[in-house]
Amino acid sequence: MCGICCVVTLCSQHAIRDFIKEDMLCCLRRRGPDSSQQMIKTVSDPFYECLFSGHVLHLRGPVTPQPLEDASSNVFLWNGEIFSGLHVGDAENDTKVMFHHLALCSSEADILSLFSLLRGPWSFIYYQASRHTLWFGRDYFGRRSLLWQFSDEADSTFCLSSVSVQSESGNQWQEVPASGIFKIDLKVCATTKSLSLALFPWKYRCTEKAAAEGFINVLDQVSKDLPDHIHLVMNESKLFLTAPVIPLNKTTSGTSGECPDTDSSNIPHVASVETLQGFLAVEHKRKLVYQFAAVLSEATKRRVLSLVREEDGNTSELPSTSGRKAHVAVLFSGGIDSMVIAALADKHVPSGEPIDLLNVAFMAKQQAEQKGPTKKHARQEVQLDLLCHQESCQDLEGKTGAHLSCFDVPDRITGRAGLKELEAINPSRTWNFVEINVTLEELKKMRQECIHHLIYPLDTVLDDSIGCAMWFASRGEGFVSSQGELKPYKSPAKVVLSGIGADEQLAGYSRHRVCFKKYGLEGLNKELEMELDRISSRNLGRDDRIICDHGKEARFPFLDEDVVSFLSSLPISEKADLTLPRGVGEKLILRLAAKELGLTASTILPKRAVQFGSRVAKLESSREKASDICSRLKLLLVDEL
Repeated sequence: MCGICCVVTLCSQHAIRDFIKEDMLCCLRRRGPDSSQQMIKTVSDPFYECLFSGHVLHLRGPVTPQPLEDASSNVFLWNGEIFSGLHVGDAENDTKVMFHHLALCSSEADILSLFSLLRGPWSFIYYQASRHTLWFGRDYFGRRSLLWQFSDEADSTFCLSSVSVQSESGNQWQEVPASGIFKIDLKVCATTKSLSLALFPWKYRCTEKAAAEGFINVLDQVSKDLPDHIHLVMNESKLFLTAPVIPLNKTTSGTSGECPDTDSSNIPHVASVETLQGFLAVEHKRKLVYQFAAVLSEATKRRVLSLVREEDGNTSELPSTSGRKAHVAVLFSGGIDSMVIAALADKHVPSGEPIDLLNVAFMAKQQAEQKGPTKKHARQEVQLDLLCHQESCQDLEGKTGAHLSCFDVPDRITGRAGLKELEAINPSRTWNFVEINVTLEELKKMRQECIHHLIYPLDTVLDDSIGCAMWFASRGEGFVSSQGELKPYKSPAKVVLSGIGADEQLAGYSRHRVCFKKYGLEGLNKELEMELDRISSRNLGRDDRIICDHGKEARFPFLDEDVVSFLSSLPISEKADLTLPRGVGEKLILRLAAKELGLTASTILPKRAVQFGSRVAKLESSREKASDICSRLKLLLVDEL
């Protein structure tokens, strides 16, 4: 994981270093705390100047400072992981491997072929000195953040960065669309004193006519958000990147997916493990579930083993009974997505190594409003809150006379239940259930200091709720139970696994049921296709900026290319059956896989979004809509908090 940044200017009137402010450099360094350096390239005729800034989080192979430069003056910034498609040895660093292959490319087609091979998340910036060109882009799903900013026409300055800071005025940042990769001919731009971008889009293997129509649609979609003075064109050769996944199977005929031994008049009204067992009794269904579990397991394996496992060193502060430190953590609610990811991680993480389960809870609003006026009283009350799960609030209240505001939100309750299931599957594993408790005061403080910068340029109430919950969860600071008492703990894991992608592919959201009722399977297929198309702009850039602010890397097993292609190959009836009740019908194939993995009660838990499960959405305003612009994220309004 890295923070990467590039500034290009066609004007010599301003020092190029002035374009990167110190607060933005601070954000970049937080992403890459292990190495930071900058490099400037200046060309005099015609004049242009490039500043490259690289900040590295060491995860694989030897530490490799960025930016990299070769003997031909090419410069490379890489923020990604190559999990397959291009060989990276166990002792190799993928940044060096990728740069080596880029240096061998003699044409645009070679570069596109190289990026089409990659499997894994990435964003990159590559300066090809001999051709005066700058290449950049994000992977197919946009799993790594990359933002761009254009100055006004007179300044002719262009910036790319993993993360930015919100400013009161001036030019706004936008997420680079994950529509393909882009190229700038710097020599032409310097001559004309104007910026022009060429797009090389993703496309499925399909007919030329469909490809041409797709090119036009992508070009229009990207162009509409650009400033008027920025020119976007399709690359002259009509070259493209080959999509790393197959198109969605939209078949709606064939089997209905109904549970064996039931008919339309006898559909169960309540979710039950027995219903799942009925499906697994059918050989065809059990075979598909086995295949899905195998491909998801392999995806998880790649994500928990592709990292340097350093010597534990001093572990005296770690309350784990094993005395070893965790290298892998899971964003953990106890719901079906995080439970399956944790259970699969357990299969591949070395046996003596703990796994951290990061569980976040926000103080109930009414309790937050009734906090005492003094800092001392507030600290005492919070400490009592931390002990709420050991004794009932009523019992503690009777002993202390203090009013308690417990953090026993829905995700804390299901998280503890999920922990017991995982302990039953593998009692020899040290499972660090990290209780991360957030008060209203701390939420406001950290949002003002940094979280609103990380969510930016997104700005809705939903972005605020999810972003805040994810930031505190991935920070990993809380308490774990050790020998019957809670002890402070901060997760040392550099890799954080997230279950995002399951709901989008397996009809997990409530809106999918609404769509199915209105428009049937055809409408549901269109909705699921749209979910993956927009996941880069709605979720993944934001999630990457949030999690990586702690010097950790987000990894998404459900968005592994092999997993997505396997699920896309199946008709919707094999993945979900929304005629069945909540807790069974949505994400049906995942629930069946969970049952095969040995999970029990969690297999029939209905979907609960993190903003509701953690209670962050209830903490400040219950009257807002998720799609409303969030005033708390606006810099000019921050003092009103």
